[in-house]
Amino acid sequence: MIKLKRDKDINALEKASKIVGETLEMSREIIEPGISTWELDKKIEEFIRSKGAIPSFKGYQGFPGSACLSVNEVLIHGIPSKEIIIQEGDIVTVDVGAYLGGFHGDAARTYLVGEVSEEKKKLVEITYQALELAIETLKNATRLGEMGYEIQQYVESRGYSVIRDFGGHGIGREMHEDPFIPNFGEKNSGPKIRIGMTLAIEPMISMGEYATMILEDGWTVVNTDYSLNAHFEDDIAITKDGVKILSRV
Repeated sequence: MIKLKRDKDINALEKASKIVGETLEMSREIIEPGISTWELDKKIEEFIRSKGAIPSFKGYQGFPGSACLSVNEVLIHGIPSKEIIIQEGDIVTVDVGAYLGGFHGDAARTYLVGEVSEEKKKLVEITYQALELAIETLKNATRLGEMGYEIQQYVESRGYSVIRDFGGHGIGREMHEDPFIPNFGEKNSGPKIRIGMTLAIEPMISMGEYATMILEDGWTVVNTDYSLNAHFEDDIAITKDGVKILSRV
């Protein structure tokens, strides 16, 4: 069931989402060659807690970190580790959640580390543009499926794949609420867009196959061909005044 939010709920959700946005900006500034994903995770947790919030991911269904930190071929849910050292030329996806005042924020960015290959730059740019396209589509759409249709057309026309097994979701008092929002599909499909919807929109794009698998740790998701991936996510509210992006600073 889709839970529609009142104005005061959206305001509370925005406060949590803004902390997520600030955390992502902080992460961008400190990611550099030589830092481990474990160290990055610790700094993320400290930052979120310094804002009076709680890391949403910490302990979520047993997840050990405060952030999902996914490097190169890892799509999502990368577990922070002292053994994973970020290198020059990597792309690193930072996916963060913060819980504040009864609501969760949840957003992600894929960052370039130092001098990165042109193919990685292009992948990250296409994924970011897919998120921008989704938000623009949402402003005039009548059903949520129209976003997935536009994302798929844009991404596949440029030679990339759209991940099928994971997608966006509702967000609010629970980190994952209805509806599930695929990044592919047909026009005029999906739930009707209504004022009060709060959504985490998150295109996940691959340079190879869209099929995925979960590794033995029970969390780390990669493509079946271990191709490179990128991932961007923002929290969005549908208000009487239009579409509002909650997680950007």
